[in-house]
Amino acid sequence: MAKPKELANKPERLTGGHRLCAGCGAPINVRQVMSVCPGPAVVSVSTGCLEVSTTIYPYTAWKDSMIHSAFENAGATISGVETAYNSLKKQGKIKDDMYFVAFGGDGGTYDIGLQSLSGAVERGHNFVFVCYDNGAYMNTGFQRSGATPRGAWTTTSPVGKESAGKQQNRKDLTAIMVAHDIPYAATASPHNFKDLMTKAEKAFATPGPAFLNVISPCPRGWRTPGDQTIALAKEAVQSCYWPLYEVENGKYKINYKPKGDKKTPVADWLKKQGRFAHLFKLENSEEVLAEIQDYIDRKWEELLKKEECLV
Repeated sequence: MAKPKELANKPERLTGGHRLCAGCGAPINVRQVMSVCPGPAVVSVSTGCLEVSTTIYPYTAWKDSMIHSAFENAGATISGVETAYNSLKKQGKIKDDMYFVAFGGDGGTYDIGLQSLSGAVERGHNFVFVCYDNGAYMNTGFQRSGATPRGAWTTTSPVGKESAGKQQNRKDLTAIMVAHDIPYAATASPHNFKDLMTKAEKAFATPGPAFLNVISPCPRGWRTPGDQTIALAKEAVQSCYWPLYEVENGKYKINYKPKGDKKTPVADWLKKQGRFAHLFKLENSEEVLAEIQDYIDRKWEELLKKEECLV
């Protein structure tokens, strides 16, 4: 990876002046990923916060060619473009090397867009898919998604006498992508830019499909101050809610292992977010928080075993 000073002096491929919220994790993630893209790119962006806020007609914040895809078909869109490019290059009508990348929120990746993404990676198209995971359908008013963690308030997992937020644990999308036997899949966080950008470089260099799942704090949906985005992303990793790892050709590698007291209780992270405030007011809050912690500990131990089995 290039040195930080060199990267800082490179032209931006997502310009300022877009209308994403102050403190939104999505543009931070996009800028870090696109800064290491080796050449001209075609970008497919599914409907969501990133798309609607960077393409206010007649303006665009994208320097690369960008296609607005529907919620459900960013994977199909970018695979069609990649196929057309391969045909034109074979005919000698295009000589330049191009890169193909799709961005989608968790709604457009975990849920509505999963079928399209699954088909694209199963067919082996050469592209990078980046999910910016903010844990709900934030653009349409904070509805729960498959990425929403257990206990979180959303407008469709409300808090009241009969409900204490979302009842289910979040979907393990990265594991689903690994199960497709793709050559590269990884998780990342914007607080560790070196790790994220190194993984993005690997993804762009990978022949065939590559998948990046990047945590993307949302001040509006998480009910957090905009200046706490990076700190919250870091603490998500420290608590092992969002472990950093990569899977290259089936081999797991954990990129960060918090040791001793550096592995923080997930409750410390939850209490900083308004969407979990009710959990600390329930009569049985200790029981619920213990169950959430047990789930995270179990998933972390499973990940450690996957790495050990493949060393």
